[in-house]
Amino acid sequence: MSQSLKDHWLLRPDVDYLNHGSFGATPRCVLAAQQEWITRLETEPIEFLAPERTLLPKLDQVRNRIAKMVHAAAPDIAFVRNATDGVNAVVRSLPLQAGDELLVTNHGYKACTNAVRYAAERCGATVVTANLSFPITDSSEVIDSIAACLTPRTRWILIDHVTSPTGIILPVDEIVQLAHSRDIRIMIDGAHAPGMLPLNLRQTQPDYYTANHHKWLCGPKASGFLYVRDAWQDEVQPTVISHGANSDGYGESRFQSNFNWPGTFDPAPILALTTALDFLAGLHPPTRDDDLTTLMRSNHELVVAGRRVILDRLQIDEPAPESMLGSIATIPIPAWKQRTGEEINAIGQLLRSEHRFELPIFQLNEHLGCLRISAQAYNSLEQYERLASVLGDVRW
Repeated sequence: MSQSLKDHWLLRPDVDYLNHGSFGATPRCVLAAQQEWITRLETEPIEFLAPERTLLPKLDQVRNRIAKMVHAAAPDIAFVRNATDGVNAVVRSLPLQAGDELLVTNHGYKACTNAVRYAAERCGATVVTANLSFPITDSSEVIDSIAACLTPRTRWILIDHVTSPTGIILPVDEIVQLAHSRDIRIMIDGAHAPGMLPLNLRQTQPDYYTANHHKWLCGPKASGFLYVRDAWQDEVQPTVISHGANSDGYGESRFQSNFNWPGTFDPAPILALTTALDFLAGLHPPTRDDDLTTLMRSNHELVVAGRRVILDRLQIDEPAPESMLGSIATIPIPAWKQRTGEEINAIGQLLRSEHRFELPIFQLNEHLGCLRISAQAYNSLEQYERLASVLGDVRW
């Protein structure tokens, strides 16, 4: 990767930032666009921000871009602060009863599974956890693990499109088909997916799908979307109830009205997303509008190559097939097996303070110490080679 391309980001040059997957990193031009939107808002706050004035057309422009990118109808898309916000809105709106079962997986994002448990506890429902293996050799293992946990009481499933701790792509189309064959609703937490994977919600047909703009789309923080199938839109309420619940003029439908106006908020992170999409699409021209295929393929190839360097240096078998990877990859480190949580945290601090790496170091379970690498356009293979050298040379 050329230095000129890395210069599009503000990232510190003395740190190898291999952690795009956590919070993303926003390019300079997107930050400038965000500031420009803020300035326009503050120049004329009422005209800019009031939904009945000029805010809604601005939101709809971004909504249309997102809908086109994920192959969904624009009226089915609402904006949320992040994927956790989207999961909360859906699960806390479900008409649950005592005895119902909600299914999650052990690879789920903790914040979202916490939201599921909260909703279940309030009505006497039960949360069932499907234990997905890791290391993993084939996506069929995921299907089998989920199918084994389904019962006549299963009402709703939450799965990740790309798992946060293990970085594997789940076979979402097949899992949705499995759920619908049992008359079970299913939600996909796609926090990592937009900008990492091609999305076609018309093909996948989930009941609900939520994702972040700030990760692989490189948008500003506190911006994401929630897709809800038309049949369930009247049921889903945002986490903040505001004027749109019973006022006209806040959107084309009650679903849109509820989410368009959570009260006074800063829409700049949403509005700057069009600049982020244009920037990413322009990294590998020529390309169609919002077609990030070349960038996604390049990031995938880079993370696969980076993982291979580390696996070879440490003589580790691959923990997941390359076909189940997008732009992040998790590697269990044998030398960290049976380490305590405190010891694992100390390793992460050492890699940061002494070796200048920023990446997640964590315990996947009680005995499996792991690291996770990400690949974005500003990364280079040399960074993973340096990490592999450190991992191989330091006595852990």
